[in-house]
Amino acid sequence: MDRDVWILGASMTKFMRYKDKDLIDLGAEAALAALADGGVTIQDMDVMGAGNLAEAASGIGQRVQKQIGQTGIPVYNVANACATGATAVRCAYLAIRAGEAEMGLAVGLEKMGKAGLLGASARSDRNVFEPSGRYGSVMSVEGRVGTTLMPGVFAQAGMEYSGANEGVGFEQFAKVAEKNHAHSTLNPLAQYQKAFSLEEVMNAEMMAYPNTLLMCCPTGDGAAALVLVSEEKLRTLSDEQRARAVKISASVMTSDPWTDSDQVQPDVNTLTRAAAAKAYEISGVDPQDLDLVELHDCFATAELVHYDNLGLCAPGEAGKFIDERGPWRDGKIPVNVSGGLISKGHPLGATGVANLYEVATHLRGEAGDRQIEGASVGLTHVIGLGSACAVHVLEKATV
Repeated sequence: MDRDVWILGASMTKFMRYKDKDLIDLGAEAALAALADGGVTIQDMDVMGAGNLAEAASGIGQRVQKQIGQTGIPVYNVANACATGATAVRCAYLAIRAGEAEMGLAVGLEKMGKAGLLGASARSDRNVFEPSGRYGSVMSVEGRVGTTLMPGVFAQAGMEYSGANEGVGFEQFAKVAEKNHAHSTLNPLAQYQKAFSLEEVMNAEMMAYPNTLLMCCPTGDGAAALVLVSEEKLRTLSDEQRARAVKISASVMTSDPWTDSDQVQPDVNTLTRAAAAKAYEISGVDPQDLDLVELHDCFATAELVHYDNLGLCAPGEAGKFIDERGPWRDGKIPVNVSGGLISKGHPLGATGVANLYEVATHLRGEAGDRQIEGASVGLTHVIGLGSACAVHVLEKATV
């Protein structure tokens, strides 16, 4: 049984570093807010997906339920690199699609602190200007561990794209970060809300060329949650609930295919291209019809290559796309109007759910100062190297 699935409730906490709340506090806060937003309670849920990396083996969903209500429903605890939150959403989505549930709750939560999931051995903090106007410490989730892990992977991906396509260089990558920092100033839930000039981005400390510190995502804490509902169940709810519901027109996950290659670096392109192609086919949406996109900009180079991978620009023209301000909030296809991972933050388990929250909020017309006017269709994308990719297409529709 294949059934349409809708987002009924959505929430996210502010992404930041919490000293007075633990991981379960954050997850419970997001879950209760999503339930309230949807006008339902935990007693209405038939299934739960919980995504977390730091404590994935600890029954994180059951621990959240101890604060929001234990009803005996099945709980799926998942860890899937940076695609963890989106995987939790997929658990609830698939249960509803299969007819095993009418409503489901998905929660993504992470508490990373300054050292992230890497522990205290990461290099010491450096000072950058914080939105409060004072100098404070910021650490990149990956940027502090040199070129051997994610900084190297995404730096290489960016340089390979640059070498293969004209008009792509250090300045184009830096423009991505300039845009996302500017967008973050309109998002009260973003971890950092400070604009930086192109020169400031380019002159910041180099992490792994061409990504400077201001082109890398920060560590942080936070949670996000969604309430999903079948279309059949949605038809029985109130006019207000139906009016605010957002349709999930496509939900796709991919992983690395086997290739006869000696390539050591993860392939950050194939995963996304395959997931996007399938999502566009399922939804019937053309990438040029998208009103906004929240994509995985763990580094500025990642965002730029994914313009091409997601079909937001003509093949090989990601540099032209950013030069012409195509992904700015007033451009052709706004990308990461939330500030993206670079400014909004990247608590790993929460990210995939938070991206869906952002797009759903715009489609509802409830995004405040950052609202993309008239938004009716959007896309979210996360990629976890390990490897997993999730792409969702959301549409404003009527039941």
